[in-house]
Amino acid sequence: MSPDAGHRAAILAKHARMANQIATFFHSQPAAEGPAGVATHINKFWEPRMRRALFDIIDNHDGEGLDPLVLQAAPLIRRPPETTAAPANSESKAPAEG
Repeated sequence: MSPDAGHRAAILAKHARMANQIATFFHSQPAAEGPAGVATHINKFWEPRMRRALFDIIDNHDGEGLDPLVLQAAPLIRRPPETTAAPANSESKAPAEG
């Protein structure tokens, strides 16, 4: 595993752990409130980059390691737009002549 792949795996594991902690709390609430509660918390407090990592786990890793309540909440979680590479600056910034 390359260092970049190892780092990415650690990031995904961290986000899975955080999502599961939210689900653990909502397991103590009425079952009908669980999925909406998890989704509401993630929608309110997770920035797009974090939600993107969560959907990476769901879409590309079959939700591996996620609590079933997180998977039930997934359709209610706002999917962030995919990131695109920043356009290259076509203007070269040459030093000013002096």
